[in-house]
Amino acid sequence: MFNIQKVEKIIDVRFKNKELLKRAFIHRSFLNEGHNNKIPSNERLEFLGDAILEFWVSKTIFNQFLHYPEGQLTNFRSQVVNTQSLAGISQKLNLGSFLFLSQGEEKEGGRSNTSLLADTFEALVGAIFQDQGLEAVKKFLTKQISPRIQEVTQKDTLKDFKSLLQEEVQKRKGVTPNYQLRKSYGPDHSKIFYFNVYAGKDKIGQGKGQSKQIAQQEAAKKALEKIKQLESNGQA
Repeated sequence: MFNIQKVEKIIDVRFKNKELLKRAFIHRSFLNEGHNNKIPSNERLEFLGDAILEFWVSKTIFNQFLHYPEGQLTNFRSQVVNTQSLAGISQKLNLGSFLFLSQGEEKEGGRSNTSLLADTFEALVGAIFQDQGLEAVKKFLTKQISPRIQEVTQKDTLKDFKSLLQEEVQKRKGVTPNYQLRKSYGPDHSKIFYFNVYAGKDKIGQGKGQSKQIAQQEAAKKALEKIKQLESNGQA
């Protein structure tokens, strides 16, 4: 039996429209089995929640990770909101136990189905938005998704050299690395840029590249290599 109060307690959201919350858990298989066909499934809410979730995560990581280029942000976002990730959050909240499923879907293990759980989470996000607006959604996602963002950031494959250098320099000297263009030459379609990177007044690396971003990344990479070398020599 669907216990609205229990669901509200788990997600820490009190709905004005209780039927809207219930709708977020109605899988289409339940309706196909001959139940009240006037009740809509959660698919429209899932559609809405998917868009809201992608917007919120995009905005969050865009503001939080200032040095990430577009491709890296896209990769980052996909790891935060992919099916496995959302299903994991649904499992932690035990959302599967509240689903309305057909008997066949139930027997096939629908309550633990990864895709179905991810869809349910998106539908819940859509329902929260419809019932209470964006601020309530932001509060819910901050609590449920932010830990996943932090988890993904621990993977070095997502960290570019500038981000890694910023962490190191802030940890060691309490300042943010400063990148300065030293020179550039060549025609506009094939220009080479040279950058130095500083920690305070100290130059800690330099790099070159066919774009400012590439040159800055190279400078950060060289600075990290220098820090690692100093550490191995016991000078850092």
